[in-house]
Amino acid sequence: MRLHRLEIEGFGPFRSRQVVDFDAFADDGIFLIAGRTGAGKSSILDAVCFGLYGGVPRYESGDKRLRSDHCEPDDISEVVVEFSTTAGRFRVTRSPEYLRPAKRGGGLTKQAQAVALEERTASGWVGRAARAVDVGNELDTILQLSREQFLQVILLAQNRFSEFLLANSKDRQALLRKLFGTERFEDVQARFDERRRASEQALGARTAAVTARIEEAERLVTIEDLWGSGGGTPQAEAGEATPDTAEATAPALAMPPGVSMTTTERIEALRRAAARATYRAERRSAERDDAERALALADAALVDLREQVVAQTERDRARSALAALEAEQPQIEEARRTLDRARSAETLRGVVDAVVRATTAESASAAAVDRARLAWRATGVELDDESVVELQSWASDLTRESGHWQRAAELESGSSARRAQLDSAREAVDAAARHVERVDEERAELPALFTRLTGERDTARRNADRLDGLTRLRDQAAVRGAAVREAARLEAEKAAAERERAAANSALATAQSALAELLQRRLDGYSGELATTLTAGEPCPVCGSDEHPAPAAHTDPISAEDVERAEAERDAAAARERQIVERLAALGAELAVAIAGADGRSDARAEEELETASAVLAEAATVAARGAALDAELNEATARGGVLERQRTEAASALATARESLAAREETAREATASIQAARGDAETVASRLEEARTRIAAASALASALSEQGQRIAALADADAALDAALEKSAFDDVSEVAVALRSAAEQAALEQSVTTHTVQREKEKGVLLPLELRALPEDRIEIAPGEEAATAARSRWISAMEAVERAGATVERLKGLIESAAAEHAASAGQAADHEILQNLADTLAGRGANTRKMTLETFVLAAELEEIVRAANQRLNDMSTGRYQLQHSDALAARGAASGLGIVVFDAFTGQTRPAQSLSGGETFLSSLALALGLAEVVTARAGGLRLDTLFIDEGFGSLDGDTLDIAMRTLDELRQGGRTVGVISHVEAMQEQIPAQLTVRALANGPSVIETR
Repeated sequence: MRLHRLEIEGFGPFRSRQVVDFDAFADDGIFLIAGRTGAGKSSILDAVCFGLYGGVPRYESGDKRLRSDHCEPDDISEVVVEFSTTAGRFRVTRSPEYLRPAKRGGGLTKQAQAVALEERTASGWVGRAARAVDVGNELDTILQLSREQFLQVILLAQNRFSEFLLANSKDRQALLRKLFGTERFEDVQARFDERRRASEQALGARTAAVTARIEEAERLVTIEDLWGSGGGTPQAEAGEATPDTAEATAPALAMPPGVSMTTTERIEALRRAAARATYRAERRSAERDDAERALALADAALVDLREQVVAQTERDRARSALAALEAEQPQIEEARRTLDRARSAETLRGVVDAVVRATTAESASAAAVDRARLAWRATGVELDDESVVELQSWASDLTRESGHWQRAAELESGSSARRAQLDSAREAVDAAARHVERVDEERAELPALFTRLTGERDTARRNADRLDGLTRLRDQAAVRGAAVREAARLEAEKAAAERERAAANSALATAQSALAELLQRRLDGYSGELATTLTAGEPCPVCGSDEHPAPAAHTDPISAEDVERAEAERDAAAARERQIVERLAALGAELAVAIAGADGRSDARAEEELETASAVLAEAATVAARGAALDAELNEATARGGVLERQRTEAASALATARESLAAREETAREATASIQAARGDAETVASRLEEARTRIAAASALASALSEQGQRIAALADADAALDAALEKSAFDDVSEVAVALRSAAEQAALEQSVTTHTVQREKEKGVLLPLELRALPEDRIEIAPGEEAATAARSRWISAMEAVERAGATVERLKGLIESAAAEHAASAGQAADHEILQNLADTLAGRGANTRKMTLETFVLAAELEEIVRAANQRLNDMSTGRYQLQHSDALAARGAASGLGIVVFDAFTGQTRPAQSLSGGETFLSSLALALGLAEVVTARAGGLRLDTLFIDEGFGSLDGDTLDIAMRTLDELRQGGRTVGVISHVEAMQEQIPAQLTVRALANGPSVIETR
């Protein structure tokens, strides 16, 4: 894999877009990423990792904010990584998630994370994927390295060298597992452990089942032996002895103290106990049969005794009942005679009742004729013949005539309702007509409404489309106004600085003049100053003479301190003048920028443009804000138009229906008026005429009915009298009064007959019961039943005890045999299962670092140890040169203390001492060289395991500042070797020696206002 180009914008410390061309360093092979601490050197590597994998490891444990804090709200955040592999050349563009200003409504909105993958083809860049999951899957195939592998073999990040070297076996295993993907071996180990636990549980369950069944069988044997030794069984109570009594007096499976039985021996002992239990069960069956025969004899004797007691009681009762019946015989004879006369009189009851009913009916019919004739006279109608036939004929004629008036009466009673319905129909017609007019008026207003709303909506949309442009114009006007004000401020400040520079120049000139004067005076006064140092007899420091005939006078003494003070004043004035000049230069640059930003505007014009742009923007925003409301109003107006069309159709239909209803009701009213006038005649109303006709018809019909009924009743009375006379002549009674005395009601006759019949039947029944009992010659004294019941109860108790003993013995034998056979079968099957479990347990313990595995290495650790040996072998090829043959790394599988993880240790062999020592004992420089060698060896092995990938780009971010000069030279030679074969190596460091040795450099520089920039050299 080779990196070609990196673009960073709005990421980490970089606000503006920074471009890194890695291909520019291809000829050098190695380049340095330099810069002050905190400038953002490591952020370049963070950007590469983020672009390829969407994350930065050093941020994942805390704040994950990747967007630059220097960004303005509208600035973008983006990383572009261009790279190539054997699969082709690709470009990844990725943006982190961040908050940006909302385009509508103000506030902030979340900008979602975005990513795109492109491939360069003959026709240019072609998109491969644009979703995060799709890009991730594509990059997995293209890169063939996980993020952990990428960070371990390409981005050798700061503080990661020594971590791998100094880590313990557990931490080293965690890293190697991620790099080599050996989790599957841990899964194999876990599956074998699971199989071992399952086998152990199954074997334990089977063994426990065998033990439980044997213990249950032994408990049954103990209980059975206790019963057999006299614990309440029938034979024990009878004093009988069984053949095995002596053996059964103690628990069947008792052993001497300190002696234990095997499972097989316990099963055999149980089989012998089962044979004894079978014998006892057979004895219990014989005892049950004897008790059952004794119970049958006792029950038969008790039944016979109870039957005699019942017969004795029944005899005494029958004697008493028969005596009572004989005493009632006279009353029964009198009742029989009364019943016979009542039955004779009963034959005349019908004719007597008929005469009475006929007489009563004839009287009632005569009274009814009188009442009907009075009612008929009250009607005022006079007939020549008031016979039944004439009255019925007259009433029938009037009924037929009044039937034609009934419909008119109904119409007359509904006159008010018809008038109300007619009025309602007229109102409905008026209301429907008004509704049609209102709908037509509202429909006529819709076109103008549509035109107005459409125009306002189009205006709102145009203003909405202008908002972004107007916002930019407003912002530009604001920027220009600020630039105008800044230019004015800077001009005033620059003028003040010019005045200060003039004063500083003057002060500097004065200080220089004063210094020159002092120097001249010092030179002029050197002879006098020298003369002050002359001593008689000592040589002159100038001419060497011991005599000083005419020493110069020292009239203007200027000391060196006076000159130094003047020089200091001159230097201070010069420094002040330089500061002012530098400040003037800076002000000039800032003023140029401000003037360019002002774009020739005056303050008044800039303020006017800002106010105008703000007003136009506010007006456009107000109009645009009504867009959604106008759309809603248009939709509402369109919907209202459809509603009005439907309402117009419905209203027209309703008006036509109302008019038809009104016409029908008017026609019905005219027909009803004509019918009422025809039926009313001379009466005030049709109803009164009908009521008068009904009264007359009723009176005529009533009189006719009464006359007809009276004739029928007179004839019936004559027939009833004749029938009574004939019946008396044939009966035993002389007149009707004797019949009345003899008559009894049906209930009375039934009661008499019941008493006579019951007495006769009961008397014969008691005689039939008493006769055979008297013939049995039962004793007169009461028979005692208690002795027989006691004997039967005792026999039944013995039989129940025998039955329980048989059932218990049989159940015990069956249960005992089942437990013995089940335990024997399970015990036989567990032998093979135990052998299989032992094999499986040994294998699982070996894979998990237990048991015979004395190194305590798991399967995964064993595999990783082989990989670690390869890594150490590759690392030693470089460490040998870097340490001049002194140090070699060695893989150690020594057992760790206190049960810690073992098998992945690394120790250092020191050729000077011939001994190995822990890596923690190395010095800082030695640790760095060993860690670098180990990291490079790890990179080579991981690369080989990843399909033999070629690594054409490598970054090393490590503290080279901890190395002395010699060690740094060794490290530089190692880095120089890494670039062989076309590889490009990037090194991050701020060590000056490395800056001198590596001419190709990327310099990360933090600007005065905060953001950083990348400069290429």
